[in-house]
Amino acid sequence: MTTIVDYIRGMSLRHKLLALVLGPLLLLTGTVIYLTAQWSTSYTYKQLFTKVNTDLRVTHDVFTRIQLDRQRALTSLADSSAFHAQLKNNNTLGVLHLLRQQQREGGFDFINLLNANGTMRMQKEGWSTWELNQSPLTESVFQMAPDGLRLDVATGIEIYPKAIWSVENETLEEKVVFALIDTPRAAPTQKTHEDRAMVIRVLRRVADENGQTLGVLEGGLLLNRNYAFVDEIRDLVYGPGSLAKGSRGTVTVFLDDVRITTNVPSSDDTRALGTRVSVEVRNTVLEQGTPWIDRAFVVNDWYISAYEPIVDVYGKRVGMLYAGYLEAPFRKDLFRGILLTAAVVLAGSMLAVVAAILGAKSIFKPVESIASVVRATAAGERRRIGDLKVHDEIGELATQFDSMLDTLEENSAQIKANANELEQKVQERTMELKSKNSSLQESITMLHEAQQKLETAERLAAVGQLTAGVAHEINNPTAVILGNMDILIQEMGDQREGVQTEIDLIIEQVYRIRSITDRLLQYSRPNTTAPLKERELLRVPAFLPDPGETSPISPVLVEVNELIGSSLVLVKNELEQKNILLEQDLVNVPEVVVDQQELQQVIVNLLLNATQAVNESGLIQISTGTTTDNEVFIEVRDNGIGIEPDNVHRVFDPFFTHGKEGGTGLGLSVSYGIVRRYQGRIDVQSVLGTGTSFRVILPSTIQNSSTEPLVCRV
Repeated sequence: MTTIVDYIRGMSLRHKLLALVLGPLLLLTGTVIYLTAQWSTSYTYKQLFTKVNTDLRVTHDVFTRIQLDRQRALTSLADSSAFHAQLKNNNTLGVLHLLRQQQREGGFDFINLLNANGTMRMQKEGWSTWELNQSPLTESVFQMAPDGLRLDVATGIEIYPKAIWSVENETLEEKVVFALIDTPRAAPTQKTHEDRAMVIRVLRRVADENGQTLGVLEGGLLLNRNYAFVDEIRDLVYGPGSLAKGSRGTVTVFLDDVRITTNVPSSDDTRALGTRVSVEVRNTVLEQGTPWIDRAFVVNDWYISAYEPIVDVYGKRVGMLYAGYLEAPFRKDLFRGILLTAAVVLAGSMLAVVAAILGAKSIFKPVESIASVVRATAAGERRRIGDLKVHDEIGELATQFDSMLDTLEENSAQIKANANELEQKVQERTMELKSKNSSLQESITMLHEAQQKLETAERLAAVGQLTAGVAHEINNPTAVILGNMDILIQEMGDQREGVQTEIDLIIEQVYRIRSITDRLLQYSRPNTTAPLKERELLRVPAFLPDPGETSPISPVLVEVNELIGSSLVLVKNELEQKNILLEQDLVNVPEVVVDQQELQQVIVNLLLNATQAVNESGLIQISTGTTTDNEVFIEVRDNGIGIEPDNVHRVFDPFFTHGKEGGTGLGLSVSYGIVRRYQGRIDVQSVLGTGTSFRVILPSTIQNSSTEPLVCRV
């Protein structure tokens, strides 16, 4: 792939000189524009965040002032002589009239007069039982402190559930309850409505001239849908000329993360009541108690925003106070300024580029003349630069270059003559080497073939000698065992019924021993005819179980899983001696056409090899399954010492042993020959120090479903 360095090397001198001049200039231009944009953005947003932080402080002060105003309004009523006169005369209607008047003038949603301990409330009918809403405010006003003093007035934020505010004023429900609106970027919630009220609650003790408590005034200002409250703050903080053209200032009071009074517009240009704050702001302000001074997504647009938590009389964060303004106009002005700066810088850069190109033209033309002669010379033309009418280093270079071309032309003719002579000699030597290499390669190939044939002949000869001796030595003891079994059976008579199963198993294993020796002979003589029937070789008595009239090698339909079960009995003793754990993973697989005893011999050989490869308390796993070609496989895995990579390909060689004590090295070789005889294969995988896996793969009956196999079923 072409790199930048290769591309630069391929540029013309004109382009290189221009790149040398224009590259730093363009880089400087881009850097100036980038740094200007970064600084402008950083400075602008820093100013915007500073302003909105100031706006939030003003909003907080106004919010606090409104609470103090309500406190002063209730205090003025409690200290008024008219109120005391009506109270002294026990004029219930007069007192209630003053309460309603102060409620209207003071901006309260409700005002109550309670008795000294808060258990009674004055109504038209007189004093009636009243259940006081207990909070830290009531404790500070109604309860006497340890020093004998108590507060005359207390103000704070309280959250009223519906059970409390509903008894104050029947019309409050229209202001308090509203549906929650699904808001982008808000935290998930299961609530559909908000029916709690955020109230500025004021308690003022009423005392006579002797300081005795006559009662307590309770006033409440509901913040839900209190538009006058947020509009008053907005008009104060974001008056005319305080924001960029097109921006809008907004103020909001939240109950938890829900807007209960706001002048933030929704998509239909109504107040966005019931919408919720973004999850980032909620986590920062409500969960962590940290003010948010940053950009924030508000309902449907981005605002420069400031949030702070609202804390109730219990010290809990129950809501948020927000002040902010629309970001888009400021961002638009910022981008306009950046684009104007970039345009000015780019215009200056273009003027510098034009000046650089015109100034470098006097250098390009002589250099291009030299380059033209160089290209012509490379193409085989005879051209010279001549007088360039310049007296600088380039003119001197042109004169020396013409002189060099004349010298090169003379030397080239001499080199060409010498090259022709050398090429002829090289061709002669090359033909001689090719002839000798061909003869040598033929000799090496013949040597390899002869070596492989010799190794194969030696192995087969050794196997033949060994198997012949083994067969002779084993057949004699098996004949003796079978003869003694004949005598034993005759002596036992009818009493042999109790051990008939053991007798049958001994006879069956004697047949199996004989069958194994026959197969060893067949392995060493693959082209010979099948051996004699076992019954003739072993001289089976007439009353013993008939092993069958088939030849020792008799392919049948074999259930692989059942055969594995019977084979495990034969290696059970070896597994128990070494305390080896055997795991089985046998699945339903199709039948295979093989000789049952031969396949059992293969399975037993693999299991015995595995037991010899693992340590005490090792693990052997045997499993069955099918391949993608519907072939049946039997896999034996162990966690033994493994096989070295250089020896994996030798495990099927006769007399090769590895990683086990004892053994003749014929088990895998014989098993390989058996599997190959049934068009199968054995795959081996091994990791040194981890374990080894042998997989026997045989054709299944599914592959030959179109033709019924001419065998009997086991």
